[in-house]
Amino acid sequence: MAETVLIVGSGSAGLLAALSLKRQFPNLAVTVIRSPEIGVIGVGEGTTPTFPAHIFNHLGISRRRFYELTQPTWKLGGRFLWGPRRYFDYTFSEGLDAHWSDMSRPNGYYCNEEFGGHSYAAAFMEHGKVFPRQKGGAPAIQEWHAFHIENQKFVAMLETLSRENCIEFLEGKVIGVERDASGVSAVLLEDGRRLAATLFIDASGFRSELLGRTLEEPFVSYNRSLFCDRAIIGGWDRTNEPILPYTTAETMNAGWAWQIEHEHFINRGYVYSSDAISDEAAAAEFLERNPKVSVAPRALRFRSGRYQRMWVDNVIAIGNAGGFVEPLEATALMIACLECQKLVAILQSFGLRPAPTVRELFNRKMAVLWDDTRDFLALHYRFNTRLNTPFWTRCREETDVSGLEDILDYYRENGPTGFGRYLLRNPENPWGIEGYLVMLVGNRAPHEARYIPTTEEAAAWKRHLAQFAETAKAAMDVKEALAWIRHPDWRWNEELRKETAPNAVVPNRGGLAGVVRA
Repeated sequence: MAETVLIVGSGSAGLLAALSLKRQFPNLAVTVIRSPEIGVIGVGEGTTPTFPAHIFNHLGISRRRFYELTQPTWKLGGRFLWGPRRYFDYTFSEGLDAHWSDMSRPNGYYCNEEFGGHSYAAAFMEHGKVFPRQKGGAPAIQEWHAFHIENQKFVAMLETLSRENCIEFLEGKVIGVERDASGVSAVLLEDGRRLAATLFIDASGFRSELLGRTLEEPFVSYNRSLFCDRAIIGGWDRTNEPILPYTTAETMNAGWAWQIEHEHFINRGYVYSSDAISDEAAAAEFLERNPKVSVAPRALRFRSGRYQRMWVDNVIAIGNAGGFVEPLEATALMIACLECQKLVAILQSFGLRPAPTVRELFNRKMAVLWDDTRDFLALHYRFNTRLNTPFWTRCREETDVSGLEDILDYYRENGPTGFGRYLLRNPENPWGIEGYLVMLVGNRAPHEARYIPTTEEAAAWKRHLAQFAETAKAAMDVKEALAWIRHPDWRWNEELRKETAPNAVVPNRGGLAGVVRA
């Protein structure tokens, strides 16, 4: 039975796990070990809509507190400088899989030549805008958004909230682990303390102190699908650059570069393969492409893959301690949130007494989530024809996408139809068929069902694009939206409900935002 929980690691994964457990089980004793051996990576991070859903709905953190403590910017999706197009955008709203009533086919069939502006979110990205305006001019914050967030600020917020929720913190370096029939019985600290618990969360990052080192769980490598194993991280202070409402992924000679938009800082990084380029040459390419870099670039080594099981005996790995893939689709916090949600649901359903078969069910679900992530990222590499460097030639020829064979065969014969969703092996796939269609259509992956619209349909399609563009042009950018929510009289809808009556229904006024009260 999970009576006491000891979490090894005080980064985002460990603190998300601590708060997720404490939120559902307020009487559960939860202790976090902050070890000097386990640092915070401290880079800017992109997120997906899974993240705000977890923060606001599962953890119950108020929007006001979150915005004040983390100072995020909004992210509507990703812009890919990728493939044969100048770029294409992947939004968090339904786009290619949508089907307008005056069109005979889903949107994906009409994006052969022009890919962009096919939904409100896509049009906003196209015009550098983030949200439409309410009647009084305030932003109507839509659900199809995530965040750009500075990891150190996010971890600091989680720690503050953890302390407020009576989660105990201990400082110390883990130097040993005691085992018994249940798995792990205690961890030993350098100062001589012995810390026992009935359930252990391994949030020790790449070290995987408990799952990998102590229990020696086998590691499943993703190196047949994902060839990159290095990253260079840098950035510069923002001057007059607009705050873009998306993460940029740019094709590089031996990998790709991200750009994450913070309010006062632009975070850049180059993910690359050490088989294709030396660290020195990668740093030179990175600096040549980004002459504004003012923060000294630092290197990070990683391996892509997951442990065979995430839950072994009484040890559960959350975040990088259980697996890691490059941040091409901002999956790190997404996966950590989903792992926490699944763990809490299992413990709640089985009264903190999960049987071995329940643990194996968790392992099966997490393995599918990680493998789906591998396959989705591999799809990005397999069809990117932008450069003909040795690295990208190898990607197109050798990237293992066998996990997507059914979907790719279906797409090849039928084109961008949403019926491909029935071939997804996981009904909880976080990208849905939309993500796969964006990568295939965006990269102009060939198929045998090319459709030429009628004159009437072509005109109707242009009307839809014009409507989206008109709304986007009148919308506000990130800087203006930030100014609105920092107005002293700004009220979020959740606050308006509390101010009127606990169960009152407050119109959402076209979005999640509240209003500036007169």
